[in-house]
Amino acid sequence: MEITSQNHGFSVELASLKNQEVELTHINLNDRTLEGLRHRQLPLFSVQYHPRFPGPHDASYLFDHFLTLMENQKG
Repeated sequence: MEITSQNHGFSVELASLKNQEVELTHINLNDRTLEGLRHRQLPLFSVQYHPRFPGPHDASYLFDHFLTLMENQKG
């Protein structure tokens, strides 16, 4: 669980993602909006939020995951 700040004026309709290729990874507990997803087959993921206490390590796991995806796609 993460505490995040919201700054979006739009959201993805969860019902539009009834697709087995997409996994919902982050759901806002307050308004049940989608904040993150990943594709099950392709090396891509997305998040839409800001860490509550922005700092050098708050979202480091996301950057680590991104770097791992990039390394796996080399060559």
